[in-house]
Amino acid sequence: MAIKAALIITGISIALLVIYALDIAVNEIAEEGFLGLDNMTRGIGLGMPAIILPIIAFFISRKKKSSGLGIMLIISGILIIIGGIALFVLEPSPEALESGRSIMERAAP
Repeated sequence: MAIKAALIITGISIALLVIYALDIAVNEIAEEGFLGLDNMTRGIGLGMPAIILPIIAFFISRKKKSSGLGIMLIISGILIIIGGIALFVLEPSPEALESGRSIMERAAP
């Protein structure tokens, strides 16, 4: 039962990450994502749960063995890392430039 719950939770996390990435891609092309959310709302609503859910899934199934869950956790981690790298590679959105907020300004010493 714990493995099944962990698989579902991790699947939801991967789905959230894919939806997040697609919305950002559409936002870069069409100036507005298909969800119609601003950057902060998108990050809080899709990004934070997508990071927290695999951690919960790991601790739920910590004592049980499942290669499928392990693969899904690795996929989720890779998607999170790719998103973090893309954050620094992509140019800031016009919305971020207008407000004067940039991730590079916050990350740089």
